Amino acid sequence: MSEKLTMEEHKENPQMKNLEFILDIALQLTVELGRTKMLVKDVLQLNQGSVVELTKLAGEPLDVFVNSKLVARGEAVVVNDKFGIRLLDIVSPNERVDKVL
Repeated sequence: MSEKLTMEEHKENPQMKNLEFILDIALQLTVELGRTKMLVKDVLQLNQGSVVELTKLAGEPLDVFVNSKLVARGEAVVVNDKFGIRLLDIVSPNERVDKVL
């Protein structure tokens, strides 16, 4: 049976004290809509209104990266007139290792 720890119990836990040390470190979170490769000559021909086709299909989950490492997949949402992402799947540690190998 798991119990929720009070804030005081968290502070007394040596593992939490070690974790608190890193909680204020800023990380870069990036959501990737898709990718493509283009020749320099094609990039130079881009102008306003150009459409660049990406590798992802419409409706396919977007990739969420933290410090360039894939950690989740999700779908785009709008929150208070800003884009956001609803996480659908957290990438397992095993899957992260498979991506590296």
